[in-house]
Parts: sequence; C-alpha cells; structure tokens
Amino acid sequence: MSDQASPETPSEPYDESRPSVSVRPVVDGDMAAVTVIYGHHVLHGKASFEEIPPDEADMRSRYETLRDGGYPYLVAERDGQVVGYAYAGSYRSRPAYRWTVENSVYVAQGHAGCGVGRALLMALVRVCEAGGFRQMIAVIGDSDNVGSIALHRRCGFLHTGTMHSVGFKHGVWLDSVIMQRALGAGDTAAPE
Repeated sequence: MSDQASPETPSEPYDESRPSVSVRPVVDGDMAAVTVIYGHHVLHGKASFEEIPPDEADMRSRYETLRDGGYPYLVAERDGQVVGYAYAGSYRSRPAYRWTVENSVYVAQGHAGCGVGRALLMALVRVCEAGGFRQMIAVIGDSDNVGSIALHRRCGFLHTGTMHSVGFKHGVWLDSVIMQRALGAGDTAAPE
C-alpha cells in the first residue's frame, strides 16, 4: 500500500497573498523537510497506514529506491520552503504491471487547500505520461479522507473500488479507496 494525499480541506483560511507554488524534482537537501511532512501525517492522520514515522535516513533510502527504479519524486515549494511532495512507484512487482504506477501526495501542515496537492499531482501525472506509463493508481487511506478523494477526482481519477476496514489505526478501522486515471493513450494502444 502506498501513502496517500493529504486532505485538501484548509487548516487555515486561504491567503491570496501567498506566493504561488512551484514544483520541481526532489534534491538530496529536501529530505529533511519531506521527513517532517510525512512524520506529521503518520502521527496525526489516516492517509498513511504507518504508525511510527520513519527517520530521515529511511526516507532517503525510500527515495533512492524510487529514483534508481526510474520513478519520479517531486517537491512543491512556496517562498523557498518545501510545502509538499509527491512520487510515483511501482503498482505491483510482476512484469505485466510495469506500465502502471501508484501515486503518493503529501502536503505540509498549514498548506492544505491552497493548490499544493493539485500542483503536485498534475505535475506527477505529466512526468509519468512522459515516461510512458499508461495508468496511475491511488490507494487512499480511508473513506473519510474526502480531501484526497476530491483532489484525485479533480485531477481526472475515477473511483474504482473500496476495500473496507483493511487497516486499524488511531483506534478505528480504516478503508482503502482505490482511484485510477489513464495516462497518455491509456489502454487505447499497446505500450511502446
């Protein structure tokens, strides 16, 4: 299971004066901020089914595994500060799945609802299309994660299923919501 998008419900009122968001590939120096963002979601959210936040060395190792596998890893910046990250990885390991990726998107506390998640997810879609991938899967932690579900829907994903009560965290049973989006030609032509 992958980690999922943070809610797009604002944790503070949207401020029109905030600088716009820029998205770029992650660099080594971003991993401290990525670790903090993810750690907050692990401890306080239901999007990730992890219960203990990984340290920076573990997050760096995960990034290197994705990078070495040819998968994209992006960060969003606002005013020089990393305010979110997204990546795609293998959906499943068997060869027939090689054209399908699974996405993860996380937004820093205080920056949800301001377009960070959308900027990251749409940039990730474009990079994956350019890389020849044909399908993107989102495995969203919990049916109550309406922000992530809405974000994916706004970015062209369709609900394809729900696995009920497959995780237990923070004293409650959690669902996994599956959403899917075609990339590029999708299934209308064979991959190159």
